[in-house]
Amino acid sequence: MNEKLKSYLIHSALFVVTFVSATLAGAEWTYGKSIFMEGYTWADFASGLPYSICFLTILTCHEFGHYFTAIYYRIKTTLPYYIPIPPIPYLPFTLGTFGALIRIKERIPSNKQQFDIGIAGPLAGFVVALGFLIYGFVTLPPPEHIFLFHPEYKKYGLDYANHVYDLKSMPANIVDVVIGKNFIFIFLEKVFADPTRMPNPHEIMHYPYLFAGFLSLVFTCMNLLPIGQLDGGHVLYGLVGFRRHRIIATVLYFGLLFYAGLGLYSPYSPIDVYTPLYVYALYMAMRSLFEKKQDRLMYAVGLFTAQYLTGWLLPSLQGYSMWLGFIILIGWVAGVPHPPSEIELPLDRTRKILGWLALLIFVLCLTPQPIDIILPTAATP
Repeated sequence: MNEKLKSYLIHSALFVVTFVSATLAGAEWTYGKSIFMEGYTWADFASGLPYSICFLTILTCHEFGHYFTAIYYRIKTTLPYYIPIPPIPYLPFTLGTFGALIRIKERIPSNKQQFDIGIAGPLAGFVVALGFLIYGFVTLPPPEHIFLFHPEYKKYGLDYANHVYDLKSMPANIVDVVIGKNFIFIFLEKVFADPTRMPNPHEIMHYPYLFAGFLSLVFTCMNLLPIGQLDGGHVLYGLVGFRRHRIIATVLYFGLLFYAGLGLYSPYSPIDVYTPLYVYALYMAMRSLFEKKQDRLMYAVGLFTAQYLTGWLLPSLQGYSMWLGFIILIGWVAGVPHPPSEIELPLDRTRKILGWLALLIFVLCLTPQPIDIILPTAATP
């Protein structure tokens, strides 16, 4: 078997496995149908198709935006590698995929080429995500549609929201999932949705076009973070150059780290055995910013202290710890500064407009708390 055919088989197999895992996840999000439940049928599996088709179409457009732009510049690259998340027993609500990526096999020589390859993916995915979201908003079913997923709500009628989201009255085996919103989602909702049909934020996961579209906006925002060699990092580097990119990316990175870890430790939550591991993770997150180990340690301890004191002064102020692993991984593995390009060329007006538009999209897609998972059993009586 030649290498080219072997490569095609690997990419195809990963896509098929990811499609299956995303469809399984879609069935669980939309109808609560887990493959680990007795009596799981092909019809249950098929109920997850709207979610998987929507999510993977947006993801594919994003990755092929990068791929075709790289091919245009004759940069050696791979087809997308799709990353599945198989269903895991006793772990509800996986997204079905960690996303996808292409691997650039050679260094991209100029900042213009880096800019074009970096911006093509998120812009392509964003446009397709807008289309799915608009379709989801204009085709919303009547509000009684929620009773298809929650027949137990019928006894309350359309006033169910005032009864079923009270943690004290919810069954112990129910996990409440609340979907956050960003400026783009709110704008599209106001323009295209019938307000009488708009689902409660606690129930949006049952509407696959809205849910998958929203997740795609979150992933677009993550890709457009103007840090390191993320797509947004390439964009910002092309717009402002090496020195300014480093300053902006460093400030933003510290802000994200501070926010993500806010509320983990405070005088009201005692120091535990995991605290040294957390400080070590912060230390490793500084790896690309400071060469000297003592500088990394100083900033890591300083950041931890700032979070701890903020928890003491403002105990109600909470960050979003689910961002923490992703943000630390950027600094630990990918790096915060953008490496200088071999060839530096000024961007033309069209590229500058697209670049600032992409950074605006980053801001408009920013969701401080994308998914809030509430466990009723943790509620105090």
